[in-house]
Amino acid sequence: MSALPKCPKCDSAFTYEDGSNYVCPECAHEWPKDAPAESGEQRRVYKDAFGNTLVDGDTVTVIKDLKIKGSSAVVKVGTKVKNIRLTDGDHDIDCKIDGIGAMQLKTEFVKKV
Repeated sequence: MSALPKCPKCDSAFTYEDGSNYVCPECAHEWPKDAPAESGEQRRVYKDAFGNTLVDGDTVTVIKDLKIKGSSAVVKVGTKVKNIRLTDGDHDIDCKIDGIGAMQLKTEFVKKV
């Protein structure tokens, strides 16, 4: 069994040395031998409209009237949203708003309470 590191891109065990680099034959990824070891996943930092860091379970308020697509309803300014859940994607927040139901919001339209 070789002592070479696995490919950081595809996790293949079939890496080999090529000069001062490691090479993965499966995905053709190359990285330097003296590269620092990665310390797990890089977590995305979510920030509200004012730069406050958001985490799962926070309570936020809406800072702008938001039209709901496909409906005539509107989420009004100052609406309090409790127990948010942060997600990756176009809309960063999954939540449930009283009187409206499950929604997705962008962090740029909320303020941490």
